[in-house]
Amino acid sequence: MTGVCSTVDVIVVGGGPTGLMLACELRLHGVGVVVLERLAERTGESRGRGLHARSVEIMDQRGLLERFLAVSEKFQVGGLFGGVMAAWPDGMDTAHPYGLATPQAVSERLLEERARELGAEIRRGHEVAGLGQDADGVDVELADGTRLRSRYLVGCDGGRSTVRKALGVGFPGEPAAVETLIGDLEFTEDRAKVAEVVERVRRTEQRFGVVPDVDGRRGVARMIVPADGVTEDRSTPPTLEEFKARLRAVAGTDFGAHSPHWLSRFGDATRQAERYRVGRVLLAGDAAHIHPPTGGQGLNLGVQDAFNLGWKLAAEVDGWAPEGLLDSYHAERHPVGARVLANTRAQMTLLGAESGPTALRELLTRLMEFEEVNRYITGMITAVDVRYDFGAVLPGDRDGGHELLGRRLRDVPLSGGRRLYGLMHGGRGLLLDRTGGRLSVDGWADRVDHVVDDIVDDESSEATVDAPALLLRPDGHVVWVGEDRRELEAALTRWWGTPTGR
Repeated sequence: MTGVCSTVDVIVVGGGPTGLMLACELRLHGVGVVVLERLAERTGESRGRGLHARSVEIMDQRGLLERFLAVSEKFQVGGLFGGVMAAWPDGMDTAHPYGLATPQAVSERLLEERARELGAEIRRGHEVAGLGQDADGVDVELADGTRLRSRYLVGCDGGRSTVRKALGVGFPGEPAAVETLIGDLEFTEDRAKVAEVVERVRRTEQRFGVVPDVDGRRGVARMIVPADGVTEDRSTPPTLEEFKARLRAVAGTDFGAHSPHWLSRFGDATRQAERYRVGRVLLAGDAAHIHPPTGGQGLNLGVQDAFNLGWKLAAEVDGWAPEGLLDSYHAERHPVGARVLANTRAQMTLLGAESGPTALRELLTRLMEFEEVNRYITGMITAVDVRYDFGAVLPGDRDGGHELLGRRLRDVPLSGGRRLYGLMHGGRGLLLDRTGGRLSVDGWADRVDHVVDDIVDDESSEATVDAPALLLRPDGHVVWVGEDRRELEAALTRWWGTPTGR
């Protein structure tokens, strides 16, 4: 067995969007990162089909949005809930009221490029076989017998997570009751005929779909069709003949499908890790939660996990994290994950072909015509409505604090043509001081930026920001609103620890 190498700061197990986003966040703070990915090459599969509005905001906050815009198409579909779609509601509290149709393979490529630019080490073809931890670090054994050691480790290695299993963390939930086949296949059927068949079948079967020329590839279609029962091992992809047989059974034709680029299957199981942290090991993305892909939330949920965790873990590594900061990752993200599991369960019910689900879809379609319903569901699916519970409020807060506390602040225009998100590319905290400079971050200036500026009117949004000053975490969530210096110092201490020089 190869000896243990020198200790690195953080090992990230899994090189999907979650792991790569986390690597980027850690490297912004100078944390040494090694990403271990089991696959020797990216698969090219694109189960995740794009970024919702909150993930678009995240890419903007880190200066990555232009890269995604260059290879993506914008879409504006409100609702997108259980087969029910509606126009995007007016006046959403975001400067990015759209999603991006970005294949998962493209998102992974862009995030990997950025992680490497920042100095992350990505090792492909490295499969984790086991791990153990002590008070000072984590020992990792690879399948080839190599041993590595790190101060912390994060499992971003999917629903069958080796890391989660090695920790012995419970993964309770509901097993799959239905299964769906998915894949990209070449086809020979006339496109008009494809559209006609899809329109007919989807009147009763919402789990069926064919998208010709997917991702701009002429002659290749993304096909989705209900499976015949539920297999024990969904890691084994369906055969081409199995796929074509299901197409014929459900649609009456196989569309001349041939030469699959990739085939897979997924179920509707919903499970969530009981704990996102055990000592020096944490879980994120599908390693922490699995659910059906309804609403396109999976990739986004994992990226947002990483965005919440990255700066907190970096603070722990750097030694300035206040007590409880790293544990706040579980406290904040576990409820968000549970909410996604719940709404995907509801959506799977709505997708049923029976008379009950059909009636529910018709009712929800009518309800979505109400602006408040549309806004609520769109905010939930896109995650722009996430508000973290920060627990006990700070001195001076009334009735649980300002309405912005716990929420992320949308991108807002500042004087001189600047925008808020343009000031957050480095992943630091930010005090947006609208008092003319009466406030200060002295003692925390190595961790928090002080921007004396004002928000100019933004005709693109109906929302207003009524606050003399706001303190934002690196993930853009508001942790303090006001103008009292003592309250500001209390908030800085709570989130950024002991000030330097004191």
